[in-house]
Amino acid sequence: MPRVTFLPDGVSFEFEKLAYKGHGWPGSLLDVALNFGVALQHSCGGNCACTTCHVVVKEGEANLSPMEDAEADRLDAAAGLTLHSRLACRAVVRGDVTVEIPG
Repeated sequence: MPRVTFLPDGVSFEFEKLAYKGHGWPGSLLDVALNFGVALQHSCGGNCACTTCHVVVKEGEANLSPMEDAEADRLDAAAGLTLHSRLACRAVVRGDVTVEIPG
């Protein structure tokens, strides 16, 4: 059962299956956030058309789906971009992960 921790609040959630909330890919970090009431902006509705759902992976990067070209291209415009940045709408959770929502 994967565990996702969102920083800076330090809230963690374990889940087996989520009810898809219609934003981002099913099982994505954005989907997890919406299912558990974590405030994570997603101005484009989770369609990989903006960078408002940008997160920085602190632990468990290998437990997310691989980054695709469209996500990498979009991330180039993200404020505070790091080598561990992902768009929450595209990063599908496959195991334990800790991410920081930039403030």
